[in-house]
Amino acid sequence: MTEKTGPDYSATLYLPRTDFPMRAGLPKKEPELLAHWESIGLTEKMRQENAGKPKFVLHDGPPYANGNIHIGHALNKILKDLVTRSQRMLGKDANYVPGWDCHGLPIEWKIEEQYRSKGRNKDEVPVVEFRRECRAFAEHWLDIQREEFKRLGVAGDWAGRYATMDFFAESVIAREIMKFAANGLLYRGSKPVMWSVVEKTALAEAEVEYEDHTSDWVFVAFPVKGQDARVVIWTTTPWTLPGNRAISFSHKIAYGLYRVVAAPEGNWAKPGDQFVLAEKLAESVFQAAKVEAFERVREVLTRELAGMTCAHPLEKLGYDFKVPLLDGDHVTDDAGAGFVHTAPGHGREDFDIWMASSRLLHEREIDTRIPYTVDADGFYTEEVPGFPGARVIDDKGNKGDANERVIKALIEAEALLARGKMKHPYPHSWRSKKPVIFRNTPQWFIAMDKPFSAPLDATAAKALGAGSNGPTLRAIALEEIARTTWVPAAGENRITGMIANRPDWVVSRQRAWGVPIAVFVKKGGHDILVDEKVNARIVEAFAREGADAWYKEGAAERFLAPDHDPENYEKIDDVLDVWFDSGSTHAFTLEDPVHFPTLAGIRRRHDGGPDEVMYLEGSDQHRGWFHSSLLESCGTRGRAPYDSVLTHGFVLDEKGRKMSKSLGNVVAPQTVIKDAGADILRLWVAASDYADDLRIGKEILATFSETYRKLRNTLRWMLGALAHFDPAEKVEKTDMPELELYILHRLAEIDAPIREAYAAFDYKKVVALLSSFMTGDLSAFYFDIRKDCLYCDPPSSAARKAALTAIDILCDALLKWLAPILCFTAEEAWLAFRPQSAESVHLTDFPAGLALWRDEALAAKWRSLRRVRAVVTGALEIERVQKTIGASLEADPQVFIADEPLRAALAGVDFADICITSAIEIVAAPPPPGAFTLPETPGVGVVSRRAQGRKCARSWRISPLVGSDAEFPDVTPRDAEALRELRDMGRALGRWP
Repeated sequence: MTEKTGPDYSATLYLPRTDFPMRAGLPKKEPELLAHWESIGLTEKMRQENAGKPKFVLHDGPPYANGNIHIGHALNKILKDLVTRSQRMLGKDANYVPGWDCHGLPIEWKIEEQYRSKGRNKDEVPVVEFRRECRAFAEHWLDIQREEFKRLGVAGDWAGRYATMDFFAESVIAREIMKFAANGLLYRGSKPVMWSVVEKTALAEAEVEYEDHTSDWVFVAFPVKGQDARVVIWTTTPWTLPGNRAISFSHKIAYGLYRVVAAPEGNWAKPGDQFVLAEKLAESVFQAAKVEAFERVREVLTRELAGMTCAHPLEKLGYDFKVPLLDGDHVTDDAGAGFVHTAPGHGREDFDIWMASSRLLHEREIDTRIPYTVDADGFYTEEVPGFPGARVIDDKGNKGDANERVIKALIEAEALLARGKMKHPYPHSWRSKKPVIFRNTPQWFIAMDKPFSAPLDATAAKALGAGSNGPTLRAIALEEIARTTWVPAAGENRITGMIANRPDWVVSRQRAWGVPIAVFVKKGGHDILVDEKVNARIVEAFAREGADAWYKEGAAERFLAPDHDPENYEKIDDVLDVWFDSGSTHAFTLEDPVHFPTLAGIRRRHDGGPDEVMYLEGSDQHRGWFHSSLLESCGTRGRAPYDSVLTHGFVLDEKGRKMSKSLGNVVAPQTVIKDAGADILRLWVAASDYADDLRIGKEILATFSETYRKLRNTLRWMLGALAHFDPAEKVEKTDMPELELYILHRLAEIDAPIREAYAAFDYKKVVALLSSFMTGDLSAFYFDIRKDCLYCDPPSSAARKAALTAIDILCDALLKWLAPILCFTAEEAWLAFRPQSAESVHLTDFPAGLALWRDEALAAKWRSLRRVRAVVTGALEIERVQKTIGASLEADPQVFIADEPLRAALAGVDFADICITSAIEIVAAPPPPGAFTLPETPGVGVVSRRAQGRKCARSWRISPLVGSDAEFPDVTPRDAEALRELRDMGRALGRWP
C-alpha cells in the first residue's frame, strides 16, 4: 500500500502478520497434526469432554481386511468422521469404535493362492493350521488399513477397535446362532440355493450381482397323458430339465390348443402336431419353431389345465413319473409359451410353488421329494439318469457340456421344437465374477415366516398384535423398519421391499475360515441339541481359544460329555455366512461393557432413553449389512439394532464410469493425500451430494483445491489481522459501528442453518453456507472495506478495535464450524488463533450465543446499502477496464438515488468507506441519462468522477487535505495522527529521505 518514493511507511502499518502459511503444504503438515493429536491423547480427551451427555453411537460397518483402502473406503470413513465430529460439537457423546470383517472366502482364496504357488494342497493342511494362516493374513491387512484410515483424519478408538475374528467376538457370534436354535428359527433343510462352483459354496443374495450372459434357450414339448396334445415350455437353462417335476400355468392367462398345418420337411414341429399354448404367444412360438401355418383347435380352460398331467419328455431315459400342472402367480404371457418349466431344486419360485402344492401333490400320489441333481462341482449326480459325467459348469466358471447333451436327448426324444441363444442378465458371484447356478443342497436356514416367542417391547407387541403363536421374523423386521429413521428417506422403501420378498436366510457356508454353526444334531433326524450347559462350554472355549476350538481333535467329546453321548450326535462343521458375522457386531460391541467400556450404558429410544445408534454405509447395504443386522437383532432381541440409517452412493470417475484398472481411471486416496492432502478429500466428500453417486478425478479435485485455497486465504487473513488484537481492548456491542454489527448479524444468521444442516447430516449445505459467507460476505465485502481502517487507523482507533473484536468472533465461529470438515486445516489455524487457551479446536463445541447479534432492522438497512454499493462497484469496474482509473480510491463518484427511504438508509454511514473510494457524493435525484444502473436496483445510478487532491503516501487515499499537516505533509490528517501515536509509543517510523 506504499509507493517506492518518499518515506517508507510500511513499518507503521498494521499489516497482517501470521505464521499460518498461504501454501497449505498439507501432505507434510497433516502427519505433524496427527502426531500432535496422539501426543495430547485427543481421542480420550474428546470422550472425557462430553462424558455424561446423550450418546450418539455410529456403529461402524466393518470393511473387509484384505487389501489397501480404495476411494470408496475413503468416502465412507470420511463421511462417518463428519458425522461423529459434528455430533460431538453439537453436544453429544459421540465415540466412534472402528471395526473389521475378517472371516470369509476372499481371505481363504488368498491363502489357497499362496499354497498353490508353493505346491501345497489345501486339503492336506489341518483345518486349524489353515485358519491360523487366514487369521494372520487378516491381522496384517487390518493394521495397514487402520493406518490408512487414520491418515484420512478419522478420529476414533483405534486401539480399542473390534474385529469379527477376535476370540470374544467369535464366542458371541456362536452364542447368537445358538439363540436362533433355541427359538426354533434355525433349521436344516433342502432348498435351491445360489451356488458358486468356482468357490464351492452357497451364496446369499447380497453376494450376487447380475451381469450379461449368453444362454441357450429351448422350446420343449411335454406329452399330455391321455390326449393327443403336448404342453410347451420355454427355458434358458436346458440343463435343469432333468430336475423338472411340474409345469406352472396361470389362471389369469388365456390358453388354446393349436394344430400345425404346414412345416418344412424335417422340421421338429410337424404337420398334425398339437400343442397347448398361451393364446397371446402362439404366433411367436410357431415362428420360432419355423411352422409355416397353424390353426387354433379350441380354447383350453385353466380348470382343465389344473387337472392335467404330463409325461416327462425324457421319460424313456428313466424319468418315468407324473408331471402335474400347477397354478402359479409367477407365470406371465410376456414371453415364452405361457407355461413355466418347474424344477423345484433349481429355482426359488419353482421351489415355492412345489412346496405350496404339497397337499395337492400327495392327493394325486405324486412324490414330493426334491432330487439332488447337481453336485458341488457342477456335475450331474446319480439321480440324473442318461447323462453320466455331464457337467453344468466347471471350476473355472465356464459352461460345461450338460446343456448340449440335454438338448441332444430332447431332439432324439422328438421333444424339441426350437432352440437358440440370447444375452440377458444372469446372476454372478460378486467375488469371482463367474456365473452361479441354482442347486438343491442341504443348508442351514433361518425361517422368516415361522411364528416364535420374540422379546418385544410394548410398542412393537401392540403394533404386531402378537398373540399366543407369536410374530414372525419378517413381521418384526418390517415393523422395525418403520420405526427407524432413514437418510435419505427412500432407503425405507428399498429395504422394506427386500425384507417383504426375501426367502428364508441361508446362513451356512461350506468353507473353513469363519465361525462354525456350533450346534449338534441328533443322528438319524433333524433335531438340534439345545442344552445350555453344552452351549456354555462351547462359548467359554471360543472366548478363550477362538472358534478353532470347534475344529480341534476330540471337540465333540469335549463339549458333549458327560451330559450326552457323542456317538449319538452329528457335529456341524459348516461355517456361518459372513453377513451373519457382521450382522452380529452390535451384540459384541454395543452390548459388551467389558471389551468396549466407552460404549457402556447406551439407553436407546426403545428403552426410553436419549441415546441414538446410527448405521452408515453405501446404498448396497440395504441388501447387505443393514439387512443382516436387522434380521439378526430382530430374531434375538425383537428390535432393530439401530435408530437411524444413513446411506451414501458409490464413487465414479469424472465421466460417470465405474473405476477399473483397465480403463486407467482409478483414483487412489493414497495418491490424492500425497499430492494434495486429506483435507481436499474431506472437502470433496462434504461438498458432494453423497445420497447419489459421487464423481472424482483430476479436474474435480482441482476445483475443490481452488475452493480450499479461498477458504484458507480467508482464514489466513483473519489470523494475520488478529496478530494486532489485544483481547483487553475488546469492544462491547453497544460501542460497535453499524458495519461490525451487520457482519456479526450475518454470522448469527447462518448459525441456525449450519447447526440444522449438521444435525441433518447435510454437509454440502454447510460447505455452501460457509463458502458463500467467507468469500462473499467477508473477503469480498467486509474485509475489503475494513482493510484501510485495520492497516492505517491510529492505535487508539475505536473503529479498528471494533473490527478486530468482530474478526476475533468471526474466526472463532468459522474455525469451529469448519472443524468437522477440514479437521487438519481448522486445527492448524486454531493453534495459531488460540495458542494458549485450548489444545485443540476438536475439544470445543459449536459457537454459542451468536443469536445475541441478530438485528433484523439493521440487516434490512444494510441489504439496501449493499444493493446501492453494487451499483457503485459495477460503475467503477467499467472505469478500471477502460483504464480511466487504476483503483477505486482514485474515484469520487456521484450516486443518484431517487428513493428517499433508500437515501435515508445511507445516513450516518461513511459510504465512501463502504465503496472503498476516496470520496463520494449522494445526489437526491433520479439517475441522469448515461449514468450506470443495474436493473435489480431501480432508481439508483452512478456517474463516475476522479477524486480530487493528492494521494496519501501511507494509505493511498486521495484527498485535498493531504499536505494540511505540517509535521507529516505527505499524508492525510488521519494518517498523520496515526504516525504521531506510533511515534509516541516508540514505534519505528521506517526509512526517510
